[in-house]
Amino acid sequence: MRNGTRCHSRKTNSSRGNFQEDVLMTKADLVEKIAAKANLTKAAAERALNAFLASVEDSLVKESKLTLTGFGTFAVETRKARQGRNPRTGDTLTIPACKILKFRPGKMLKDSLN
Repeated sequence: MRNGTRCHSRKTNSSRGNFQEDVLMTKADLVEKIAAKANLTKAAAERALNAFLASVEDSLVKESKLTLTGFGTFAVETRKARQGRNPRTGDTLTIPACKILKFRPGKMLKDSLN
């Protein structure tokens, strides 16, 4: 436990050979933080988070782009079909076109990370 919240961690090897700990946050952890910061019950915080996530999904499906000023921009892009290889057999195969989600962080988020 870290500061009274559940965190999942794993050790990874960095490029310099040193081990560092990655802390992973779950949806339940995020609900706890929202409840504490907004002075809400966990149930109300979970409803708010679910409503936010559903709104983001709807927006991306309809408009293909969502900008949260200062935080960042989510955009749906289409990846072209391309040729790939089966690593086990070496056979060439066609990877079909698909839509992917990209995120570009905003200035405030970039600044807070550095």
